[in-house]
Amino acid sequence: MEFGAWSRPRAILWTAAGAVTLGFLITLEIVARHYGLRGPITEQVREVVFAPKPGPLYGGLALTMVVLTWRQRFIAAGAAVGIDIVFVLMRWAIGAEVPEGHFFGNGALWVMLGCAVIAVTRRTGRERALLLKGVGLGLLLVAGRKTGDVWLLITSKAHPTVLDPYLAAADHALGNPSWLVGRLLNATGPVGIHVVHTVYAQLAVAAVVVAAYQLRNVAAERRFPRHHLVRTFLVIGLLGPAIYMIFPVVGPVFAYGPGASGTGGVQWAVADLWPHTPPPIAVPHPVPYDAITPRNCMPSLHTAWATAIFIHTRKGPRTLRYAGTFWLIATLTATLGFGYHYGVDLVAGAVFALTIEAAMRSFDRGWDRSGIRLVAYGTTVFAALLAAYRYLPMEMGRNPWVFGPLLLLALASVIYGYVRTTNLWDPKPAPARQPESEPQPEPV
Repeated sequence: MEFGAWSRPRAILWTAAGAVTLGFLITLEIVARHYGLRGPITEQVREVVFAPKPGPLYGGLALTMVVLTWRQRFIAAGAAVGIDIVFVLMRWAIGAEVPEGHFFGNGALWVMLGCAVIAVTRRTGRERALLLKGVGLGLLLVAGRKTGDVWLLITSKAHPTVLDPYLAAADHALGNPSWLVGRLLNATGPVGIHVVHTVYAQLAVAAVVVAAYQLRNVAAERRFPRHHLVRTFLVIGLLGPAIYMIFPVVGPVFAYGPGASGTGGVQWAVADLWPHTPPPIAVPHPVPYDAITPRNCMPSLHTAWATAIFIHTRKGPRTLRYAGTFWLIATLTATLGFGYHYGVDLVAGAVFALTIEAAMRSFDRGWDRSGIRLVAYGTTVFAALLAAYRYLPMEMGRNPWVFGPLLLLALASVIYGYVRTTNLWDPKPAPARQPESEPQPEPV
């Protein structure tokens, strides 16, 4: 690419974003090393050779392939599968111990790195930039997963105490929905539990499917759309864990139940109450917890991501819209029914997602008064929710008929503001021009 192209504002912005991302990853690597953990860069480099953890490696490859032709896609997919088979056979031959589920993924990573090498050595100009963007998109998805895993470990090491009693008290304003949905989900039996758990665990797969649909024309048009799901997904994953550090919470099944494994959380739990007995309203205080369980409840990022998927499926075909709606409902059911989140977490997560989505769309279309107002309002509501959960939990729990409707009204106001504002942003179809009628000859 010529130097003049790099001087363009958009190229400079991409370069700055890349530098900031790299700096963030290096900082996280240093912090992880401080706590005796492997950072995201180390984890990713290891997976070039060692057995990869289950994760979106093939999802990242799918995003990279949106810039390739169909012939190139078949070659890339075949190469990835072939490399994975070679790695599996080599590990089997030398008797290497491989954790369950850690079999495939090296091939996808090798192909993405190979595409980056081809872009630098065999492509020029716009074709090079397009291929590098595709590789960057795929690697960012993978790096986002690695970064999130490290963030979660850091939250457990950095915060010896958790604030679950505050949310448990505030959650009375919504009627303790985790306890209610937990009992309902258990009543559905193993089939319902399995379906909901699958949806919860495969959120990244749903995101890749929606993103692949949005990016389906990139190879033909030789450019990316101005806004798509992956960008919102990555920003949510980048900013959300920072809130975990401010408001560390482990969730009902850990703080008031046996833990997700069924046994591990009992010794640290405030009481063994979930899901049958709602916790009493008592003066909250920080409580100690182990150094392993992530403090990843406030806000609910699963809710935020599912909300983003729902938003980005609204303009797709009917099947995609139905799938987005199902995924949102099933994700909300899972977050509550498995005891991973309090109801107030979900309210905060939805507001968080809508605010970030509004900011991303405003950035793409150019900031104006409506965009600034919407993002500022969403940020204010989110901050107010955090402050209320921390400093007014007793009042919220003792006055559910006041604070419950207020919480739902706050969420509804952000939803209404988002829908109303973005509808004004969307281009309106121009009315069809009516053909002018030919003048009739005057009677003689």
